[in-house]
Amino acid sequence: MRILHANPFIARPCRLVAAALWLMACAAGASEVEPGRFLGAIPSEKPTWFKESFLEFEEDVAEAADVGKRVMLYFHQENCPYCARLVEENFGEPAIRAYIVDHFDGIALNLWGDREVVSIGGRFFTEKTFAAALEVQYTPTLLFLDERGKTVLRLNGYYPPEDFRAALQYVAQKREQDQTFADFRLAQLAGRDGELIDEDFFLGESNLQTIARGSERPLAVYFESPGCIECATLHARILGDAATRKLVLEADNVQLGVGSPRPIVTPDGESTTAADWARRLGIAYTPSVIFFDADGNEVMRIGAFLKTFHFQSVYAYVLEGAYLDEPEFQRYLSARADHLRESGFDTDIWGYESFHD
Repeated sequence: MRILHANPFIARPCRLVAAALWLMACAAGASEVEPGRFLGAIPSEKPTWFKESFLEFEEDVAEAADVGKRVMLYFHQENCPYCARLVEENFGEPAIRAYIVDHFDGIALNLWGDREVVSIGGRFFTEKTFAAALEVQYTPTLLFLDERGKTVLRLNGYYPPEDFRAALQYVAQKREQDQTFADFRLAQLAGRDGELIDEDFFLGESNLQTIARGSERPLAVYFESPGCIECATLHARILGDAATRKLVLEADNVQLGVGSPRPIVTPDGESTTAADWARRLGIAYTPSVIFFDADGNEVMRIGAFLKTFHFQSVYAYVLEGAYLDEPEFQRYLSARADHLRESGFDTDIWGYESFHD
């Protein structure tokens, strides 16, 4: 797989970030740069009503099944503001908390933790190697296990309460026996009235294979729904940010409605409709953004609520081809934040404003 966005200054993606930010600092005439601040970190604790598990998951699954429950694994990390929002707004909402307690055994796992984990099938890991094996890219990430220990739903990132309730109901009602979560959720999202919010950088081309193959730039496909509050926030607060917009304009961007009958050709050459493709891709949250390379392969996905720093970082991760050398997005995030601060720019992981150009 080739690098999507070549840079004449340097080859290695993490060094590319450092070089670009160093040039930004020099352009500003800075001879000695005072490090920027790190803002937006929010500590949180797992709920007291979570299960105190020995992290032997076959045992946990069996114990949950004996009382008519399922297991919910919660990957978190220290000072993660999205985890804090999950704990406060979702786990802390009385009706949601009561529903989880009635239907699930919640088990918390530290993304960087060293506790021993015994997976389904008896394989031994630490928390961090288990997370790496599962390719956990975002925190929070939640995995819901059925009575055999099979993952029936995975939420990669923070889902607002309405979306989170839908996920809980889907798993608790064992709806995976009848339909995918994408089918379950898209029927609700696609039924909303209204128009999508347009941007001047969205391409009108319906043949996405032509776009992907005819450009050295990655392809970003936005899946949105009418009347979507989080979509409106994305357009007003994140895409309205100057630094974000500069990154976005380095890619080819297409917008599709998750319920649209619009005929399209997918990046890998299949003729279908926007709605059918969204369903097959498992889109269950709007807005979602999926990135493709020139061969039509998905290389990265935004499928949950993100604010500006993390949204920018996903674009940068793809544009630099960093995913080719650093498969763990969280490590790339840390490196990018460090480089920004070392170049004199504040980094706010929970705000909507950028402190760099």
